[in-house]
Amino acid sequence: MKSTESTEQNDDMLAEYSFDYSKAKSNRFAKQSSTVTTIVLDPDVAKVFTTSEAVNKALRAILAALPNAQLPGKAR
Repeated sequence: MKSTESTEQNDDMLAEYSFDYSKAKSNRFAKQSSTVTTIVLDPDVAKVFTTSEAVNKALRAILAALPNAQLPGKAR
């Protein structure tokens, strides 16, 4: 038999919450690293680009084709 206490707690929970992330602060205790960025690919894209090197190569090719794109550290 379930207790009524756990049922009351679940009634207070909303199905969805909306958070204002514009007021979020970075974790001052987390290691500061600007070298790694994680991006989640859709499953169909991940089947084609199986490594980060493959993704970077494709993105650099696209950037090279854009007239105003400039990679950091590359002079034009």
